[in-house]
Amino acid sequence: MTEQNINKSLYSLLFILLLTAQAFSQELPFGYPDTERTKISINQGWKFHLGNPDAAYFEKNTDDTKWETVNVPHTLALTSLALDGLQDEKTQLKFHRNVGWYRRNIMVPENNNKVFLEFEGVHQVTDVWVNGKHVGKHGTGGYTPFHFDITRYVNKGKENQVTVLADNRRSMVVPPDPGPFDYVKFSGLYRDVYLVEKHPVHIGFNWEARHAGVTITTPTVDVVNKNATIDIKSVVKNTNGKAENVTVITRVIDAEGLVVLKLVDDANVAQNSNYEFDQIGSLEDNVQLWDVENPYLYRVNTEVLVNGKSVDVVENNLGIRKFELNPDRGFMLNGKPIELMGFNRHQHFPYIGDAVPDALHYKDMLQFKEFGFNIMRTAHYPQDNAILDACDKLGILVYEEAPSWISMSTDKEWWNNFEQSERAMIRNHRNHPSVIIWGGGINHRGYVPVAHNTAKQEDPTRLTASQGSRWTGWQTSGLAEINANMLYGPFIWDRAEPMFAMEGHHGPEALAPFRKDSLMTGLISWTVHAYYTFHPTHDKASNKIDRTRSGGMTIFRNPRPELHWYKAELGKEPFIYMLEDWKKGQDSITVYSNAENVELSVNGKTVATQTSSKDTIYDGLHHAPFIFKNFRYADGEVKAKAIFKDGKTKEVVHKTPEKPHALELMVDTVGRKFTADGADILMVYATVVDKNGTAIKEYNGKVTFSVSKNAMVIGNNANINANPMFTEYGIAPALIRAGTTAGEVKITASAKGLKSANANVQLTAYDPNVLATNARVIYDFKKVKIDMGAHDQLVQFGWDFWHGKDEDKSSYKLPLFKNAEVNLTINSTDGVLRWLGEMNVIGKYGFVYGDGVLGIDENGLSINFKGLPKGKYKLTTYHHAPQSNSDEMDPNKDKLKEIRILNIPYERKLTISAGENTKEVKVTEGKMMQFQEPGKSTILFNVQDDGTAKVNIQGTAGKGIWLNGIELQEWNK
Repeated sequence: MTEQNINKSLYSLLFILLLTAQAFSQELPFGYPDTERTKISINQGWKFHLGNPDAAYFEKNTDDTKWETVNVPHTLALTSLALDGLQDEKTQLKFHRNVGWYRRNIMVPENNNKVFLEFEGVHQVTDVWVNGKHVGKHGTGGYTPFHFDITRYVNKGKENQVTVLADNRRSMVVPPDPGPFDYVKFSGLYRDVYLVEKHPVHIGFNWEARHAGVTITTPTVDVVNKNATIDIKSVVKNTNGKAENVTVITRVIDAEGLVVLKLVDDANVAQNSNYEFDQIGSLEDNVQLWDVENPYLYRVNTEVLVNGKSVDVVENNLGIRKFELNPDRGFMLNGKPIELMGFNRHQHFPYIGDAVPDALHYKDMLQFKEFGFNIMRTAHYPQDNAILDACDKLGILVYEEAPSWISMSTDKEWWNNFEQSERAMIRNHRNHPSVIIWGGGINHRGYVPVAHNTAKQEDPTRLTASQGSRWTGWQTSGLAEINANMLYGPFIWDRAEPMFAMEGHHGPEALAPFRKDSLMTGLISWTVHAYYTFHPTHDKASNKIDRTRSGGMTIFRNPRPELHWYKAELGKEPFIYMLEDWKKGQDSITVYSNAENVELSVNGKTVATQTSSKDTIYDGLHHAPFIFKNFRYADGEVKAKAIFKDGKTKEVVHKTPEKPHALELMVDTVGRKFTADGADILMVYATVVDKNGTAIKEYNGKVTFSVSKNAMVIGNNANINANPMFTEYGIAPALIRAGTTAGEVKITASAKGLKSANANVQLTAYDPNVLATNARVIYDFKKVKIDMGAHDQLVQFGWDFWHGKDEDKSSYKLPLFKNAEVNLTINSTDGVLRWLGEMNVIGKYGFVYGDGVLGIDENGLSINFKGLPKGKYKLTTYHHAPQSNSDEMDPNKDKLKEIRILNIPYERKLTISAGENTKEVKVTEGKMMQFQEPGKSTILFNVQDDGTAKVNIQGTAGKGIWLNGIELQEWNK
C-alpha cells in the first residue's frame, strides 16, 4: 500500500469512527462531544536519512525512495550495551552527535480548521518544513513538547510533505549540554508525533503560555468531610477575524462516567484574541480522594461551543488530594504522614536508548507498584507523558525536574532555554495529580533561585526541592521548600527542617534510618534500572559487553535478587523470597519475608526457626531480613517456610543446580497489549534451567531469539551483541518489535544443547485516531434536588425547595424535566400530611433533614410523577425524624410552644417500592447528625409513554412516615 493510500485509509477510518460515535452518543444522555478537533498519530511510515546536516532535504522534490522507512519512536542508531565500544567523555562529544532527517506525507482534509504538528519530544534542536517551506525551529531542548501551526503551509484536501531535521549535535546553549552529565542523551524523533486539527475557536496547547490550555487546581480539599473545591481555568483562542459568542461547559466526571459537577459560562471573545474562562465549583458529597493506595481519578471534560454549536473539547484527569510538608511529621498526604520510598528513573532502554514506546513506560511504573515504591524522580529531565499518565493511574508520586546535571552555564541564552524547558515541563504536566515536587535547583548544586521562582510562578500549588549534595557543599532547603540532598554516606543536618534524600543507596541498610526518623521524609534511591553513562570510574566503565551502570534492576528491567526485599518491607501480601542459590559451599541463607518467623530446613531436616535480624543496622525496618548462618551444605534442597501471624504459611525451595537442560520463555504481557503499530516493543526473557526447573545462573552460552512474520527481534543482524544474547542471573532478555498487521506472533528461544522454548502472543490492531481511542462515554444526567418542608424551612443554594401546608394538596413543578410535576399523597382517605419547618439539626445536610413532611396513614405515602419524559430514573429519598437545637437566639424558637409534630410516633423502618423494585431504609432520628448519615434510600423506576410513575413509602405499624427531601435524576445507564 502506498503512503498516499495509507493516509487516505486513516482518514476514511476516522470518518467512520466519528459517524459511529455520533450514532452511539444519540442512544445515551450524552456521549463524548463530537467536535472539530481531531488528533491523529503520524508515527508510522517516516522516511529516514542519517547525517548531512547542511543538505537541502527539505525541498519537496527530494528523492527519498532509497531512505529507510521507520516508525516513531525512533533513535538515530541502535546502541550496544557497551556504547558501541566508544570511549567518549561525560560531555558526550561524539556519541549520537549527529542529525536525522525524517520525511512523510500527510493528508489534510479540506475545511476551515487550524492544522498543527504536535511533537512530544525530539533530540534536541528541531527544524520543520512543510511543502519545502520552513515552518519553524524548536531550540530549547529535547525533553519537552512543542508544536507548529502549519495551517498556512498546507494544501487542504491534498497530500503535504513534512520534513523534520532532528539535530543532536552538541550545543553550548541547550541544556543539559554542554555538559558534563552522568547519563547519555540519545537522539532522534523519539517521542510521539501527531497531526492535530482544531476549529478556529479552540483551546490551545498548555505549553503555549502561562495562561493557556486548561489549568486545574483544588484550592480546598477537606479530607475529613470529603469535599473539595475545584478551580478550572480554560483559555479559548479565537483566531477568527470577528468576535464570537463562546460557551464553555466543563464537566467533572467520576470513574463511572457520571457528571458530578457541571459549570457553564458564556463570553463574547474578541477577534484574534484569547479569553480565560475561570470556573469554580465544589463537590460536596463523598469525594473520592487520590492517594497511593487508591488512585481515584475523575475526568475534567472541557467543551467549547460557538453560537451553541460544539466545536472543541479537551479532557484531563483530576486526582483530588491534599499534600504538605509538615515540619514535625514530614510529608503528609490527605492528612496522614507518608514515607516517600522509591527510585530515580532514567528513560533509557537497551539498544533503543530514549526511543521508548508508551507501553514500556507504563510497564516501568507497573513494576514500581509491584515492589511497593510510592515515588519516582525523573532523573534528570522531564519524561514522557505516558509515565505521568501511568503514575496517575497506579498511584505513584512524582518528583520532576528540568534538564540539567551539575554544571551551571553563565550564558544568558542557556539560562533562557533552561527556564523555557522548565516552564514547558510544568505547563505540560501541571494537571497530573501524581506530581508533587518540581526540582527547585540544579542537580547536585542545590537550590537555584531561577528554578524555584519559575516553578512557583508557573505552579504555586506544588513543592520545590533544593537538589544538593555534599560534594558541592551541604545546604539547607534555601529558597526551596524541601531540603533535598544526595545521601550516600554520613551527612550534616541540624534537624531544623525535614531531610529528604532525592538520591541514595538502596536496600535494607539504606532505608532503615528513614523508617525510624519521621524527619527523614523519604529516600529516592539511585537508580531503579541500570543506565547508559560515559562516567569513567564506575565498576563497568571498561566492560566490553555491558557498560550500563547501577540499577536495582538490569537495563532490561530484570530485578536483581536483592531488590526483592522491598516486597517484604513495603508489600501487604504474604511474601517470602530466598536470596542465595543452593550450591556447594553455601553456609548461610538470607530470606526476605513479612512473616513473624521463618523455618529453614535442608533435605527435610529443620536447621532453625527464627525471627528477622536484630542487627542495629536494620533498626527502624518493619521487616528486616532473616539471616541463617553456620550450617552445613548438602546436595539436595533448602526450604524456607514463612509463618505468619494468622498461622498461615508460605514456602520457597531452592535445589542444587544440575546441568543446563532447557530454556523457559516468559513474555511480559502483564497489564498491557502488544499493538501492531510498527513501534511497540515487548520484553521477553529466556531462563536457562536444569531438568528440575532450577535456574542456572552461571550459564556461559548465548540464547538466540527468533519470531514469526510481522515482528522482529531488535538488534538482530545489527552487530550490537543483542541476538544471540548473553545471560545475566541465568536469564537472556530480548526486545521484540511489533509489525503493522494484527495477528499471532510466535517467539522462539534456542541455545546449543538446550531444549528450545516457544510462546505465542497476539498483536492487536492499531488505531491512529487518538481521540476516538481514548474517548469514554459521559452520562450527563439531568438532576433536581428538592428540600421539603414548611415555609420557614432553611433553604440552601443548589437545592429547590418545596413548601407545603398541612392538609393542602401539594405539588411541585419540575421545569428541568419539561415542566413535569411531582405531588405527594397519602394512600387512604383517613391519613394526614403535616409539614414541618426548620428544626436546626446539626449535620452536613441539616437544612434538608432538619425539616420535612410527616405523613400519617396506615397505607403509607406515595410520591407521584406526571409529565416525565419516557425513560429510567433514579430517586433518592431522605428519612430523618428531626429534633430541635433551638435556643434563645433562634428567631423560630416560639413555634416550639405550639408545634406538636415532633411528639407524633413515627416509623423506624420503611419500605420504598417502585414497580418491582423494593428497598428498605432505617429512619434516623435526633438533632446531632454531624458524624452520621441520615436515613436515605435510592431506587430506580421506569416511566413509559404516559409520563407517570409512582413510588410508595410504607411503614409497618401505621405510624408517621418522615420524608425530608428527594433527588430525582435521569438514569439511562
